[in-house]
Amino acid sequence: NIELYFLYSKKIKNMNLESPKVTVEKSAEYLYTQLSDVKNFEKLMPENIAKFEVLGDDIFNFGLKGMPEIKLRLKEGVPHSKVNLAAASDKLPFTLVASIDAITENSSEVKLDFEGDFNPMMAMMIKGPISKFIETLAENMHKL
Repeated sequence: NIELYFLYSKKIKNMNLESPKVTVEKSAEYLYTQLSDVKNFEKLMPENIAKFEVLGDDIFNFGLKGMPEIKLRLKEGVPHSKVNLAAASDKLPFTLVASIDAITENSSEVKLDFEGDFNPMMAMMIKGPISKFIETLAENMHKL
């Protein structure tokens, strides 16, 4: 029934995904500084990246094969513990937060949290690729 589909597709659902925590042999201050510079996100991207482009001091655009391009803007973070990114488009409203916990002076734990509001159909389509994406970003933290 088309009316049921229309109602179902309009319902907005909050989706929260998190990466596994990774330990990186870098200080929390170093990681915060690196993640606060948007050009460094290219080092974290998966191998199947189709495009990466820095558009300004606080914004970059990237595309993965088979997915629409996404613009991310750096938002205000918490020095040495949180780096906040948000989608620069209202079409896919979401945030990506890197939480950094110092373990020792030269070692930190990093976890990425993705949160967005999507209709159930969109959520179903992007959940797998986004989960894999944030997992890869976390696994590549040692490249910074």
